[in-house]
Amino acid sequence: MTTIIVSTQDEMTALGRKLARGLTRGDCVALRGDLGVGKSVLARAMIREVAGEPIDVPSPTFPLIEAYPFEPPLHHVDLYRLDGPEQVIELGLEDLIDHGVTLIEWPDRAEGILPHNRLDVTITERTNGERMVELMPRGEGWSRRIEALLSGGIV
Repeated sequence: MTTIIVSTQDEMTALGRKLARGLTRGDCVALRGDLGVGKSVLARAMIREVAGEPIDVPSPTFPLIEAYPFEPPLHHVDLYRLDGPEQVIELGLEDLIDHGVTLIEWPDRAEGILPHNRLDVTITERTNGERMVELMPRGEGWSRRIEALLSGGIV
């Protein structure tokens, strides 16, 4: 596991941009943390980095899925409003993961469905307003990619 302390929104954005540079087809990034802790900031930075330009990145809270026609396709999924795995299955999450890159907020709603090979990102707020970002690689290859992507620091 890699732990990073993020002091500003700009640093969270820089972290997201770095993480995005290593994304490939079939990748799943599970974004965990309380409301307002920075999951969407991180996801937006990742999406904009993949896009290569400052595109509009709306929250998927109400539509549940925002799809981006990149190569490979990228899906930003927010499971906050779902009650459990049955609804996640109906959403077709497994197919999205198989065919592109998937960023999932509130992945606890999909326990048992998430792929073994994924990156778990847990963001917690510290008492001084900083964020602690824990990167937990699961499965093949994530550890080496995280190490390579973060060499040289966040920014």
